[in-house]
Amino acid sequence: MASFTITPKVDQTQEFLEIANDFSNPLELVREAISNAFDAQATKITLKFTVEKEQGEPVLHIVIEDDGHGMDEAGLQSFFDLGNSLRRGDPQSIGEKGHGTKVYFNSARIEVITTKKGQTYHATMLSPFKKLFNREIPTVDVTEILPARSETGTTVAIVGYNNNRRELFTHERLKDYIQWFTKFGSIETSFDLKDHVGMELHLTGLDRSVSERLDFGHYFPPDSKNMQYLFDEHLVKAPDYYCKRIVKEGHLRHFPEIKYSAVFCLEGNKVKQSYNKMLTRPGYKAPEGAYTVQQRYGVWLCKDFIPIGKKNEWITFKGSEYTKFHAFFNCQNFRLTANRGSVDNTPADIMSDVKDAMIEIYNGIVQGDAWREIEWLEGEAEGYRTSERERTDFEWRIKKANKSNVCEYKGKVLVEPERESGVLALFLILDMLTPELFPFGIVDYDTHSGIDVIAIADKTTPLQHAKLYYVEFKLWLTAQFNHSFENLFSIVCWDTEIKNGDILTDVNTEERKMQIVPDGDPGGYTKYFLDHPKKAHKIQVFVLKDYLREKLGLEFRPRTTLQTPATTNLGASSKSK
Repeated sequence: MASFTITPKVDQTQEFLEIANDFSNPLELVREAISNAFDAQATKITLKFTVEKEQGEPVLHIVIEDDGHGMDEAGLQSFFDLGNSLRRGDPQSIGEKGHGTKVYFNSARIEVITTKKGQTYHATMLSPFKKLFNREIPTVDVTEILPARSETGTTVAIVGYNNNRRELFTHERLKDYIQWFTKFGSIETSFDLKDHVGMELHLTGLDRSVSERLDFGHYFPPDSKNMQYLFDEHLVKAPDYYCKRIVKEGHLRHFPEIKYSAVFCLEGNKVKQSYNKMLTRPGYKAPEGAYTVQQRYGVWLCKDFIPIGKKNEWITFKGSEYTKFHAFFNCQNFRLTANRGSVDNTPADIMSDVKDAMIEIYNGIVQGDAWREIEWLEGEAEGYRTSERERTDFEWRIKKANKSNVCEYKGKVLVEPERESGVLALFLILDMLTPELFPFGIVDYDTHSGIDVIAIADKTTPLQHAKLYYVEFKLWLTAQFNHSFENLFSIVCWDTEIKNGDILTDVNTEERKMQIVPDGDPGGYTKYFLDHPKKAHKIQVFVLKDYLREKLGLEFRPRTTLQTPATTNLGASSKSK
């Protein structure tokens, strides 16, 4: 029986291509460039994005400069190698996999000028992405520059990156990404770590000609003033101006050697909007790439104090309360995927402890003073909103009542209806004052579904022996009837736009013609019927505006024109005192 040994091999070209394509967000180039500068112990970084003409075509140029310790021959080899990191095992370094700078390979040209220990090198890689696509490992030509530059540091130029697609590299979008997702926007300053305080980053986006200096560290707004002051100053909007930062450090329960650092900042929306110009909001034109509070805020897991991914579902019990949090949980024992896009390589038992620690912090917050302060503000704001709503509603209703049309009948004030419920109310009052006015009586009223009223045709007949019908109430009767004509005895409306001979259609597409019979007898009235040639019953329509005028002589006029005490202008008595 034959036996043999297989030594696994690596398809170098394919692996280079896979890693170069593994960074799904083109902005990750910025993250990797900044991480390299930090690992080189730089104190100043410059990022400049421009479009230059090459052979008459616009080409994206990205230039990254730092004043770090630079690279020698071994450093350059590691820079261009895949999986060859000189920093592996160094807990102080961000880069450890030797993958980050391979994002640069998605370009037409890479040039590096670097100085270390009195030697300056110029390295050039031509057509890296094209060569990889053609299954060819791109080479790097390196020459020593004499005399050497006096200052240590590295300049990297990446030309034609991401096939020259450049819409993501506007200034505000770059600035936002740097401050949220790179080492320069680190949350470490919340834990009194001062190693990088004073570091400079100068940024020039494609839509800017002048660079902007950014300050190191992720921005957290200052805590808000006392609650009563907030409420007195902002009233119902007070919760939107609340801010409180809570900083926690500790160790995982089952891994006491593993430390975590967490910062949970409770922020109202107005606070978020005060420092984050990328947030969308009504009446504000946000820069390109803007996002909502829901898309950005919540709780982020971090390594090296750089956010990796959100875990809002761990603390969400009521839907979207995570939007109150501007929060980060850092653990150096997270194991990241090759592109730093996920912590999913972390062992499950460590992740379980991280989740428990985060929930413990969250529970402490919601049971603590900060949460009670927010709830107090929200309660006060809601109470104020309710009283304000009731006050303005009261004033509006007084104005509406003063403008309404009314008339007097048998010592009672009747108000011209403005909605369907008002038609029913007017009917009930009239039916009580003059029972014989309508040829039916109401047995049941329900607006939950279907036709409003079940009526009895003969009020003198006992209910168990009487025939019951539907009666529908409308403010205005129109040509499209939103119920069935089946079993409909009458319609009571305040007014109608239907003319004699017009056709009305119900929900079953049954059509009925309006017949209007003018008053022909003394004491009579104009009669409205919906007629169908094949149906015995004509649906009588009571148009109250005409019916009450012709039967009872009632004319509805503006309230202020009537002089009786019952109909005097509302609020007038208080004004006359």
